[in-house]
Amino acid sequence: MKLSPATLALVRAALREDLGTRGDVTTEFFVPKGARLSGRIVAKQAGVVCGVDIARRVFTLVDRGARVKLLKKDGARVRPGDGVLAVSGGPGLLTAERTALNFLQRMSGVATLTSSYAAKLKGTRTKVLDTRKTVPGWRELDKYAVRCGGGFNYRLGLYDAVLTKDNHWASGIEMEAAVRAARRKYPGIAVELEAADMEQVERALAAKADVILLDNMTPSQLRRAIARVRRAAKRTEIEISGGVTLENIGRLGRLGADWISVGRLTHSAPALDLSLEITAASRRRAAGR
Repeated sequence: MKLSPATLALVRAALREDLGTRGDVTTEFFVPKGARLSGRIVAKQAGVVCGVDIARRVFTLVDRGARVKLLKKDGARVRPGDGVLAVSGGPGLLTAERTALNFLQRMSGVATLTSSYAAKLKGTRTKVLDTRKTVPGWRELDKYAVRCGGGFNYRLGLYDAVLTKDNHWASGIEMEAAVRAARRKYPGIAVELEAADMEQVERALAAKADVILLDNMTPSQLRRAIARVRRAAKRTEIEISGGVTLENIGRLGRLGADWISVGRLTHSAPALDLSLEITAASRRRAAGR
């Protein structure tokens, strides 16, 4: 993963948050300054790894002399006991430990959950899609983790695609005119219109939406809406959203939509259990001895 300026700023902010104005007062007094440590970050459960380059950067920001060897790449599957990265350096490894793990565990959790949803859609035309339900400031990382887990990103923010929701419909605006105006001002922009019933599906078709989002429909409603869109506009993509779980995503995928969006990929993913295990420690000999 190439670390953007925004990601590097987030890493530095996370370290400042942990260190405060005094720094690591535990390591300062309980680990000799000349100590040399080595260890590995190890998986405690099966999953998909994500965030190894960020973890490496955390260690080297705290300890410029740290050496970090990546044992797994982002997107790799791990089993309990597998090493993710090996690290050696001074006491700063302990200072960096929690911040490195916070990034690595959350991103790996998102990737792991996404892979579980994506696996349920194998054999269908449908792909799992994320949403904007991300941790504030973490969107780039959350969406990268979704990709590492086999999912897809729709839009990064409000600025790169049109997506109407129920509250936009409630404003009473004339959708066809609004779509034309948006395309005039932003040529090439993707336009997705949400539909909660067949009346809104028809209005979305009339507006020539690039994507029609079928929101919180029953399976029978979805079958009817998907059939209608396929007959009327073969190039229009179809997205399903609302109430999607691991238990029902496979059945929904067999209905023939292009996308199923799942907010819980980023708003409810449990962290993957990883830990830093120090495997060796020694004290550097004083010069001249």
